[in-house]
Amino acid sequence: MAVPATHVAAILNSSANGGPPQYPELPGLIVHAQRTAPALAHPDIGPLAKWSVSSYKFGFGPECLQDGDPDTFWHSDGPQPHFVTVEFPRKVPVQKLSISLSYPLDDSYTPAALSIRAGTGPGDMQETRIITADKPDGWITFDICTEPNDDGEGFRPIHAYVLQVVVLGNHMNGKDTHVRGMRVLGPLEDNASWDDPFPWKNDRFRLYEQLR
Repeated sequence: MAVPATHVAAILNSSANGGPPQYPELPGLIVHAQRTAPALAHPDIGPLAKWSVSSYKFGFGPECLQDGDPDTFWHSDGPQPHFVTVEFPRKVPVQKLSISLSYPLDDSYTPAALSIRAGTGPGDMQETRIITADKPDGWITFDICTEPNDDGEGFRPIHAYVLQVVVLGNHMNGKDTHVRGMRVLGPLEDNASWDDPFPWKNDRFRLYEQLR
């Protein structure tokens, strides 16, 4: 399922002191103009998965995407397209991705277009969203699907075994790429049901959930 591209356009701050770039509000997308990972309500389910990348320079592998250090980054070292693959041991609901990019630091290594894909395995990946970024600097958090949920107030999660983030192109036609951090986020609800086949669903049950 392919969807139209979503443009993340930086609008230069007009103040004399030259503040950080400002971004327009877009459905399901938030830009945090900071180098450290933002505190988000959605659970980080990335540690449940096995992470791999298409290529990397020694010392700049997939571990740099999750180490929480804004000074480290994944550095690709091979032909395009570059990609990150996140493989879960079971099918999980994925709601959002949060990705750290910095054009001021990485210049032509900064991704300009990303394709988000999901599926049950490498052979049946379906594109769920495309994001384009114009000189980003910070953490970009977005829903991986733009199909409205049942109440129409948000977007549906994607249930998948495998998630893939593909760098379609870099700024100034750069060859290799830098990504400074990445988090895979689950939906706010149903967290307990991932591990507990009989989760406590209402307040009356929760009164007794710690009894033995």
